Amino acid sequence: MRFPPRIARAGALGALAAALLVGGPALTTASATTAPTSHAAITATAPASASAVGQADVGEICHSKLPPEAHETLDLIEQGGPYPYPQDGTVFQNREGILPDQQEGYYHEYTVETPGSDDRGARRIVTGDKQQEDYYTADHYESFDLVDHSC
Repeated sequence: MRFPPRIARAGALGALAAALLVGGPALTTASATTAPTSHAAITATAPASASAVGQADVGEICHSKLPPEAHETLDLIEQGGPYPYPQDGTVFQNREGILPDQQEGYYHEYTVETPGSDDRGARRIVTGDKQQEDYYTADHYESFDLVDHSC
């Protein structure tokens, strides 16, 4: 299954942000925490119980420190494919509860090739709907790092 690049999927969030910037209706506390605008906002506004489900455990990794295969995957995502595996671009369920809670369909997963592996391996990029909201996992969803595209 192929999805358009996340820029196309982010339209509703952009409209929400624009409404808020020009004095749109205030969000309730619950909705404000379900769609944070940055990783800093996630860690700064996460409730104390978030660490119980692992959300506080999301690390950070510089874009330049990703393996070359992750860069290839990110390039394919920006181009909208084609992807090497049929599972690429499918909805990521976040069953582990490590990523911030979002509505179903918010996250999508993509394979990061693992040299020497006879299957898809354990490495993935999981994208959120926001521009450059990319998470990298090298251990098949045991842990995630938010990709910092500025370094």
